[in-house]
Amino acid sequence: MPSMVPIPREESFSSRLRDTSVTARVGSWLGLCFGVCFLTGLYSHWYYLGAGGLVPPTGPTWGYRVTQGLHVLTGIAAIPLLLVKLWSVYPKLFVALPPLRDVRAVVLSALERLSIAVLVAASVFQLVVGLANSAQWYPWSFSFRASHYAGAWVAIGALLVHVAVKLPAIREGYAARLDAEPPSGTTGPSRRTVVRAALLASAVAVLANAGGTVPLLRRVSVLAVRSGEGPQGVPVNRSAQAAGVTTTARAEDYRLTVAGPGGEVELTRAELEAMEQRTHDLPIACVEGWSAGATWTGVRLGDLLDLVDAPADAVVRVRSLQTRGSFGSSELPPSFARHPHTLLALRLHGEELSLDHGYPCRLIAPNRPGVMQTKWVTRVEVVA
Repeated sequence: MPSMVPIPREESFSSRLRDTSVTARVGSWLGLCFGVCFLTGLYSHWYYLGAGGLVPPTGPTWGYRVTQGLHVLTGIAAIPLLLVKLWSVYPKLFVALPPLRDVRAVVLSALERLSIAVLVAASVFQLVVGLANSAQWYPWSFSFRASHYAGAWVAIGALLVHVAVKLPAIREGYAARLDAEPPSGTTGPSRRTVVRAALLASAVAVLANAGGTVPLLRRVSVLAVRSGEGPQGVPVNRSAQAAGVTTTARAEDYRLTVAGPGGEVELTRAELEAMEQRTHDLPIACVEGWSAGATWTGVRLGDLLDLVDAPADAVVRVRSLQTRGSFGSSELPPSFARHPHTLLALRLHGEELSLDHGYPCRLIAPNRPGVMQTKWVTRVEVVA
């Protein structure tokens, strides 16, 4: 009968590269990525809390474009750093437990291992589902936004506990010299090379995806989900066919209904075009991290609200013709509804809106997530 392979011990791993000097430095960069990703994620989630609480700012107009781009790119940067960090501490999984008679040491060791397990599980979960969301791939039945938000708090909480517990080891790691060359008589890379390779891999991952946010990098960002191409020079997430509006959006009896304290007004597309037209440069920025600059022309939403005597502090709901998919409507707090740059756009880059971009009209407001820039608008109503 063949003998069983013995369980390895920490001493079984002899690589000099798995050292606290490497772990501390890679871990610090990983913590920085997680911190930026967490804060920018909270900023994005802010928009989904509705108009009842503290309202996100309307400016700068490119604010959401930058913060969501940072959110996705720091998440991508964290992937190679996390892999190197886990590789560097892998032998610690096989550290022997303290003697059972030392109850305090056993409890502390168990709690430390549990916190690390939670941190690793939450980190992997966040990065995997975040990356899948960037690619708009959802092989699960749970809500991405709710689970990603909850997972962020678990991950950042576990990270803070881990840093607090490991602070002495982190200090020791930074105090240790990061060898620029391997010791005499040894082969292989130096510890400094390992750290630099981890940072380089992280930078390459960012560069390969940054084109979705930074137009100048689109030629080299081979892994970017959106290349910047699309109808009228702007990418599309949900097409008219996917939204089920290919017939209703083109219907001759289409009317935009505006409802408020002063009653209801119905407007044809021609009547919208006859109103005063305004043109603004506003980026479209999506939660997947991609964004694009665009020039929009249309009717100021505030002018439409004036037709029904909507008060200046009114919360406004905009409804879409779409019959499939989420975000068929969105709410605008007063600061967005009455912002001079908030339009029901009829044209994009000087051309009539394409069907996939929201013909006959779509909402475009400054500094808002793309999913809230409702397309194929059929109704604008005062709700509060």
